[in-house]
Amino acid sequence: MKKFLCLMLAAVLCMGLVLTGCQSEPADTDAAEVSSAPGASATPDADDASLDNVLAAGKLVVGLDIKFPPMGFEDLETDEIVGLDVDLAMAVGEKLGVEIELKPIDWTTKEMELDAGNIDVIWNGYTINSARQAKVLFSDPYLTNRQIIIVKNGSSITSKEDLLDAMIGVQNGSTAVEAIEADALGEDLEANLTMFEDNTMAMLDLEYDRVDAVVVDEVVGKYYMSKHEGQYTILDENFGDEQYGIGFRKGDVALRNAVQEALEDMKADGTSKEISIKWFGSDLIL
Repeated sequence: MKKFLCLMLAAVLCMGLVLTGCQSEPADTDAAEVSSAPGASATPDADDASLDNVLAAGKLVVGLDIKFPPMGFEDLETDEIVGLDVDLAMAVGEKLGVEIELKPIDWTTKEMELDAGNIDVIWNGYTINSARQAKVLFSDPYLTNRQIIIVKNGSSITSKEDLLDAMIGVQNGSTAVEAIEADALGEDLEANLTMFEDNTMAMLDLEYDRVDAVVVDEVVGKYYMSKHEGQYTILDENFGDEQYGIGFRKGDVALRNAVQEALEDMKADGTSKEISIKWFGSDLIL
């Protein structure tokens, strides 16, 4: 009887191991989770229709902030949306055989717009970081950036410590805010932050002395300064390096891989270099 009970118990335990997935071979890993890190490659799930849907629609909807020069912004003279990211997206559209629809969005709700299906990608100086990787699927990095500190010429602010007694302008929802908060001085600087809808408004307030400094993406800050020569200075210190990537919905591996392949083709045939030289005067594409 005892032998019979032992055999029964062993059978139950074995069944429990099977039911709880304790097989000798590991279970498949979700492709989207594997690809959440930039540079990761994954095979799309069998039901991933993200690329097919874009091809069937004949367009890729790009969500962007249209006040983020030179990456994506509205040219007030032509009323057209232009920029480096716009040109890259247009070139990718040609590679995929689809039109690019540029859709201005509120940058603070960009991931919500993506998840809701209102846009297919977030593509506009979109910094890769761990918080965003938890929400979206990224392309490989394609451009390096820094969060710089800009002050007016003649300002008494010469270091990050000087910001402790200053008002700091930043774009709401940008990684400038996150970079400041992550800094050793972050906790002491938080009360000094003034949030703006976009960086242009922050720079205008710096011009009229309503803030003392602006923390902004280097590519944006330098572009703005090039249009206002002799007015501003970039401090030697900054709030760290970062990289730009394109954001996709977590499950849209097929679309991500197709766009990534197009970008690699553009790197090989010189298209991305030509676009970078147009906007920066040199090839900065990774």
